[in-house]
Amino acid sequence: MRLTIIGSSGSFPGPAGPASCYLVEADGFRLLLDLGNGALSTLQRHVDMYTIDAVYLSHLHADHCLDLCPYWVARTYHPDGPRPRIPVYGPTGVADRMAQAYGLDPHPGMRETFDFRELSPGTFRIGPFTATVDHVNHPIEAFGIRLEHNGAVLTYSGDTGACSELVELARDADLFLCEASFHDHREHPKDMHLTGSEAGEQATRANARRLLLTHLVPWNDNECTLAEARSTYNGPISLAVSGEVYEITAGG
Repeated sequence: MRLTIIGSSGSFPGPAGPASCYLVEADGFRLLLDLGNGALSTLQRHVDMYTIDAVYLSHLHADHCLDLCPYWVARTYHPDGPRPRIPVYGPTGVADRMAQAYGLDPHPGMRETFDFRELSPGTFRIGPFTATVDHVNHPIEAFGIRLEHNGAVLTYSGDTGACSELVELARDADLFLCEASFHDHREHPKDMHLTGSEAGEQATRANARRLLLTHLVPWNDNECTLAEARSTYNGPISLAVSGEVYEITAGG
């Protein structure tokens, strides 16, 4: 598997890149994990946006899904005609929510361009990937995802507070892409996001082989987030940066 960080900014786009969006590739198949504010622009620096095969939306907060709206425009009104319909996986009500975001009537909404598939906990196939999803801790319905391919495992937290479901999704993952939105020294709402140290704790409990911190809120001190995570996790750890590419291999 190859992971390209399109956007890793938390809650809103930052000066160094857009909100959450991650490109995962294997066997010529291209999957987007989330498509937050500003991501469609940056995505085009890396691949032809019409070569995306599927989109997964972890939840329906704007910083994870809103650029599906301009992507709908691009695929629907292409000069050579509408581009082929592709699957979009998301929480309950994803099709109506995205139609509402663009001001469309719910029917057909965006359904003629995207094949919306509502998520529920379990395991299924997305192209060459075996995907396992489960609910995670957030104020609205939200999912974490585990992707497996040729023995390699990538886990993406989406937005979450600490929870046992996330630990199981990240069990022995070769790369754990985990949000770290909060700092330990500040007060913050319960069951919404992780601090750096909590992300490290989740990775340690899961025995994840590598931790990549993301959803980095622009006003936070990223070095503080990194230090907090290092206090609870002893494996390789780094910050997700827009444009970086990771090759994920089994045991890697």
